[in-house]
Amino acid sequence: QVQLVESGGGLVQAGGSLRLSCVASGLTFSMYPMGWFRQAPGKEREFVAAINGRGGITHYADSVKGRFTISRDNAKNTVYLQMSSLKPEDTAVYYCAAGRVGSYYYTTSQYYGYWGQGTQVTVSS
Repeated sequence: QVQLVESGGGLVQAGGSLRLSCVASGLTFSMYPMGWFRQAPGKEREFVAAINGRGGITHYADSVKGRFTISRDNAKNTVYLQMSSLKPEDTAVYYCAAGRVGSYYYTTSQYYGYWGQGTQVTVSS
């Protein structure tokens, strides 16, 4: 059974930083591209960042480029999202997801088959 468990969310002031973690189990982690998505109240889930299985290729949404960094530690079955210079508009529930084996990364949710339960990030102004 595949499980993805996020942690690290919380309340932070604008300009601050947070690091999200997502621990995976039940899959050969290094084979899977991983992604982070977020969903704000009343909005659709949106792509944030993705990374390929080996960790050498990353891709970001324009809204977070230069502020967020995705990384992974395959020895720990963990993917991270380091978030800096946070803005109130970054407030959302953040989800990690495991994508289909076969491509470097994906930016749309339809290609992700496994999802975590989400972790809340709230940025106050």
